[in-house]
Amino acid sequence: MSENCGINENDIAKHVRKAVSDYFKDLAGEEPSVAIYDMVLCCVEKPLIETVLHHAGGNQTRTAELLGINRNTLRKKMQDHRIK
Repeated sequence: MSENCGINENDIAKHVRKAVSDYFKDLAGEEPSVAIYDMVLCCVEKPLIETVLHHAGGNQTRTAELLGINRNTLRKKMQDHRIK
């Protein structure tokens, strides 16, 4: 169990694990051209924000609360990802 997640291995973790493993298989021994951590966060952050924002009925304050981040941080991330 991950201390940061507070939950056992779940579907999200399994999908990330598989996607990263497949990424390394596709590289076939070559070095990655990007930082893996940044790549994964970039791929996950936008759909996470969009989904939670939708769940919160578009309410940014509630979305920030659910995500555990400051509302200004949420707004900046929405701007960065071009989320309306």
